[in-house]
Amino acid sequence: MDLEALRHANFSLLNTAISDWGKVVKSLTTLEKQARDDMKAKADKANWAGVNATVSREFISKTAGEFSDALTQGTSIHNILKDTYDELVGYRDRLKQALDDGFEKDKLSVYGEQGGGFRVVAAIHPEPPGTKEKAEALKNRIQELLGQATTSDSTAARALKAIAEQADYGFSGVKHADRDSAADALQRADAMAMLAKDAKKMSPQELAEFQRTMAKYKDDELFAAQFAAKLGGKETLQFWNDLAEIHAGAKGEELKQLQSIQKDLSMTLATATLSDADGMQEWKKKVLDEATTAFRSNPSDPLRPNGAMGYQVMSSLMHHGKYDAEFLDAYGKKLLKMDMAPAGQTGMGTNDLWKTGNVTDLVFGDDDGRDPMVGFMKALSHNPEAALETFDDKKTFEHVVESMRYTDRDGAVAHALEAAVTGYGDGEKATDIRPHSKEQVALMKEVMHSVAQPETGAKLVNKATGESFGDMAAAYMPEINRSIAGQGAESIFWSNSQDPGGLDKLDTTRFLYETARDPMGRAAIIVGESVYTASSLEAHIAQPELFDGKTEDAVKTISKNAGIIEGIVGHSVADAKIAGDLEAEKDANTALKTKGDVVKSFLSAGVGVGTVALVGTAPAVAATGAAVSGFFGGIAGMSVDRLMDAQQIDGALDQALYDSGGKLNDSLESANVQTQQSAVDAIKEHGSKELTEDATRNMIRQALQEGWNDSDTMLEDSHARPAA
Repeated sequence: MDLEALRHANFSLLNTAISDWGKVVKSLTTLEKQARDDMKAKADKANWAGVNATVSREFISKTAGEFSDALTQGTSIHNILKDTYDELVGYRDRLKQALDDGFEKDKLSVYGEQGGGFRVVAAIHPEPPGTKEKAEALKNRIQELLGQATTSDSTAARALKAIAEQADYGFSGVKHADRDSAADALQRADAMAMLAKDAKKMSPQELAEFQRTMAKYKDDELFAAQFAAKLGGKETLQFWNDLAEIHAGAKGEELKQLQSIQKDLSMTLATATLSDADGMQEWKKKVLDEATTAFRSNPSDPLRPNGAMGYQVMSSLMHHGKYDAEFLDAYGKKLLKMDMAPAGQTGMGTNDLWKTGNVTDLVFGDDDGRDPMVGFMKALSHNPEAALETFDDKKTFEHVVESMRYTDRDGAVAHALEAAVTGYGDGEKATDIRPHSKEQVALMKEVMHSVAQPETGAKLVNKATGESFGDMAAAYMPEINRSIAGQGAESIFWSNSQDPGGLDKLDTTRFLYETARDPMGRAAIIVGESVYTASSLEAHIAQPELFDGKTEDAVKTISKNAGIIEGIVGHSVADAKIAGDLEAEKDANTALKTKGDVVKSFLSAGVGVGTVALVGTAPAVAATGAAVSGFFGGIAGMSVDRLMDAQQIDGALDQALYDSGGKLNDSLESANVQTQQSAVDAIKEHGSKELTEDATRNMIRQALQEGWNDSDTMLEDSHARPAA
C-alpha cells in the first residue's frame, strides 16, 4: 500500500460491507436456530415412509447443516472485515498524525511519488540543525505504517479468498475470530509445509515445533488445506514414510512424540480433505495416483528393497479424524479392488498381499501399518456416511467380513460396521437423534446373518469385535424386540426406524447368543435391553393410549421379550461355561460398569436408546413431546443405576445384579428384579390408575419366565449347543 492510498483512504464502503455482513450474521443466527430446532428436529421425529423417509430426511438434515456452515463462514468473514477495517483506519490515522507532527514540530513535508514511493523534505530553508536525522526518522516511521497496513490488507485478502475457496458449492465450516488468527493459520501452514518437504533435515527442535503446530491447528480448515496443498500429495506420503523410517524402533518419549504427530497429522489431513480448494483437489488426485508407488527413504537400504506402498502410507494416516466421504469412496474403491484381487476363497489371500517384505512400522502402535485396510476401516469408523456407502456393495461386505477370519483387521472392520449401521462415528458424542434408514437396517441384517452362520459365525466374535457387535445390538433393540415379538406388536414396541421389522428372527437369536460370549458385547446387550425395556414400560404406563388395548397386555409382551433376550444371554454364558470363571466375572462386571457410564451420559443428554426409540412414532402428540424432552429417560436411567450399583439380590452378600459368576437361575432372577422394578418405578412416577405394584410384579414374573423358557426352546431350534 502506498502513501497516497493510505493517506486519502476512504473506508466507508468497507464499513458498509461490515454492516451488511453483520445483518447477514444476525439473520443467519435466527435461520440456523430454526433449521436446527424446528426443521431438522421435526424431520428426525417424523414417521415417514418411502421417498420421504430417505431423500427428504437426508436433504433436510444436510440443509440444516448448510445453515450452520453458512453462519460459521459468515461470522468469520464479518470478523475478518471488521478487524481489518479497525486496523486500516488506525494505520491511516497514525499516518496522518505522523505527517502533521512532522510538519508542525520538525518542519518536514512528505510528498508522494509516481510509482508509489515518497520523499521527505525540509519545509523551510535554511534547514534547521538535525533536519536530516528527523527526516530519516519520519521516513522510517511512515514506511513502518505503510508496511503494517499492507500486511493487514494483503493477509485479509488472502484469508477471505482462502475461505471462499474451501467450498465449491454451499458453505464451509471455517471459523476464525479475527484477521490475525486467519493470517497466522495460513502463515504457519506455509512454514510447516516447508519443514515437511524433507523429513531427513528436520532437527529435533523443528520436529517438536511441527508436533505443537499440528496439535494446535488440526481442526482449522484454513491451516489444514493450505498445509496439505502446499506440501503436495506425493510429498505428504514421502514425508511420513521418511519420518517413520528415521524413527523406527522409537521408545519412551520419542515414541510418544511420534504417536502424537501421527494422530494430529492424521486429523489435519482429514480436515484438509473437507476443502474444495483447487490445491486440495490436486492433493487428493495425487494421493490416489501414488497409491501403488513404493516409497523408500533410502534406496540403497538392502533391508527394505521394495519400500512401503502408497496405500500403506496413506492408510497409516487415516486412523484419526473424519475424512471427506467422496475421497474415502474413491480411495476405498481402488484399495478394495486390490485387496480383493488375490485368488482363492472370498476374503483369503489379503494377509499375504500386504504382509510380505520388510516394511517400516508406519503407525507407532499395536498395528504395524502394513495392512492398509486397517487404516481405511478406521477412517470409515469416523465417517458413518462413507462406511454405509462402502458396505452397501454386497461383494465388498462379504469380502471384508470374510477377510476378518484371516487378518488382524477384525477390530477395525467391526468399528466401521458399527458406524455404518448406527450412524454415529467412533468416539462421537451423540447430540441428535438419527433414525435407522432402510439401508442401515439391511446392513445390520447382513451383519447378523454373518455372525449367525453355523461353524463360522462364532469365530467373528472376539475381544476385538465383541464390543462393537454388542453396541450394534443395543442400538437396534427396537428392531430386535419387534423381530422377536413378530407381527401384531407394532404398537407396543415403538421405533423410529424406517424398517422396524427388517431383521430376521432366527439370525437375531443366534447373533445375540454369539455376541454375549464376549464380556463387552454381553454388557452392551444387557444395558441396551434394560434401557429399552424400562423406556417402553414407562411409555405405556405413563400414557396408556399408546396401545389400543389393555396396558397390562403391553407390559406382559414387553416383559416376555425381556425374558427372551435375557434368557439368550444367560444361556450363552452358561453354555460357554463362563460362569464361575473369576477372571470372566471380573471382565463382565468391568464391562457392565463401562457400558453403564456411557449410556448414562446419553440418557442425561436426552438421547438414550429407549428415548430415541419412542420419538416421532407415537400417535399421541403428548407422548412425542415427552420423549423428545427426555421425559422417558428417567426410569431408564434408574435401571442403568441398578446395573452399575450392583444391588444385592435376596440378601446374598456375594451375588451382585447380573453377576457373571452366578448360575442360570440367578441370571433369571436378576432380569426379573430389573424388569419388575422398572415397571414399579414408572407406576410410582406416573400414578398409574390401571396397574398396582403387587399385581404388576407378579404379571411380569410370569411373563418374563415364559420368555426365558421360550429362549431355551428358540436356541435349541436354532443353535447346536453343548450337552448339559
